[in-house]
Amino acid sequence: MGRKKKSLHDYAAEFTDLTVKRHLIEHKDSGQTSWVETLYCKSCEIPMRVRRDRILEHLASGRHYRNRRLIKQHGSRAPLLLSTGGDFGTSLPMALDFSSQPSFLLPTNQCTTSNSAQSNSNIISSPSSYRHPPLLSVHPNTISSTSNVNLVREDQTPSTSSTHPSFVSIHVRNPSVSSKHTNHRHIISEASSSVLPGGLYNNNRSQEHPIGLAVIDVGNASKALLQSLTEENGCCLYYIVEDQLSEVERAFSSELLTKTRILQEQYVDIVFSDHRVLGVVICSPPEVAAVMVLESLRAGKAVLCEKLLSSNRQTAEACFDEADRYGNPLVCGFYKRFDPALKFLYKKVHSGNSLGRIQRISCVSRTYPPASLSKLKMSGGIFYNAALLDIDTASWLLGESAPDTIFSLGHAFCQEVAAMKDADTVTISMKFASGTIVSLDISQHCTKACDQRIELYGSQGSLRVDNQNPLGIVENGTTFPSAQTQDERYKDAYKELFRHFLRTIKGKEQPVITKEQYICALQVAAAAEQSFQNGSAVDLRSEVVDVSIIKTEIV
Repeated sequence: MGRKKKSLHDYAAEFTDLTVKRHLIEHKDSGQTSWVETLYCKSCEIPMRVRRDRILEHLASGRHYRNRRLIKQHGSRAPLLLSTGGDFGTSLPMALDFSSQPSFLLPTNQCTTSNSAQSNSNIISSPSSYRHPPLLSVHPNTISSTSNVNLVREDQTPSTSSTHPSFVSIHVRNPSVSSKHTNHRHIISEASSSVLPGGLYNNNRSQEHPIGLAVIDVGNASKALLQSLTEENGCCLYYIVEDQLSEVERAFSSELLTKTRILQEQYVDIVFSDHRVLGVVICSPPEVAAVMVLESLRAGKAVLCEKLLSSNRQTAEACFDEADRYGNPLVCGFYKRFDPALKFLYKKVHSGNSLGRIQRISCVSRTYPPASLSKLKMSGGIFYNAALLDIDTASWLLGESAPDTIFSLGHAFCQEVAAMKDADTVTISMKFASGTIVSLDISQHCTKACDQRIELYGSQGSLRVDNQNPLGIVENGTTFPSAQTQDERYKDAYKELFRHFLRTIKGKEQPVITKEQYICALQVAAAAEQSFQNGSAVDLRSEVVDVSIIKTEIV
């Protein structure tokens, strides 16, 4: 007997986002009526083709993700955002069911003049594809002189929130500055048809055409990476995509915010449609990051993904495949490879054979400050949030792909972590085909400063990277830095990672992290977690580790 053909109700039962709708059809010729059933996406309110590949493609699309997120934010009301194009197209969103909301006024330490002509001459129109309502001017006399954030009704710009004001873009009114005044304000509007020229330009910038960039999800980004982005010459930050204004103000200076447009995530298509943007820095947690990566690549942008692309192997492979298909660089945020001290070790191991045959690697990685519980949940736990980077570092130093055997022990000293069925302290032992034994000591507990050390033992000598940075190479003893955070320890590593990203955009370098290396590190991390859960060693030569299960929990 052949396989039973799945019905519409079978698909609706398998995918919770789908439902079956019945439509009453009247036949003009006979005048009779009949019922017709269609498969329907509840979040996007569109009919679906009854093909499994089409269903999976739609459910993984950016449009579906954004609509689901909007419904989650605003309750069970109808979706607020529908894409006017394909699932992964570059078309702009079409707003529905809006109510008006006021804009914000942010005080700064500068002043504006009241010459509206000067203000208008400093605003450049957006590309013609932008279909947002125009932003009405506000006369300076209508603005309150208080130093706190003032709420005024600026226009009838549509809002996607019925409970609190939101923001989309920053615009400078009357930008000519007078040193005699101190009440300069910027108006933040929810939707606008104008874009400020340029991002942050360094005074020493020598290139005539800086690389246009956008950064997504600032709240989850490393401070060291954001600092590198703002300090590096030769680039221009056009867009910041973040739903929480407080995160933006905390991460960037007011000088940068006067030259950079801020968007809510639901308007991210504006970034993809702007041809000035050549690269996108994505700091979102796994799975969410994968959606943004795919959309960015398909829009013709280079991508730097700071976090894990995905803990799902097929999704991660799809990201790399799309990068190859569209010819855009995809740089993964394995920042430890770019640390000057670790690069020094790599040269010692692979040049001149000064250490002889590597027999053992011992790595200590204790994070300070520890990651929050929400970030641990979204990143997939300690094996994907922290261990994966050290697994990649060990394989990179040895020049080997994956260990033959891996064994993990761990414990959750924090009750909240134990409730997640995860660990906050683990030890991972790996044996490679060359005979090298690698030991990883990883913990979320560190009282005074991050503890980041690595020792290499060879047949002809040994080297150790201590907590000093950069190039804290010592033979004996250890120096523990005072109050050094993870971002401070790897500040130079993030800087080199970002510079590598810029060089890939210019075509001077290829991304150093390949698809095979990423998938290998993901597989080893999954094996380490499997060993921890089962309490037994995993032989990667004979066992197939399932990395197709999504570990990330989006909260």
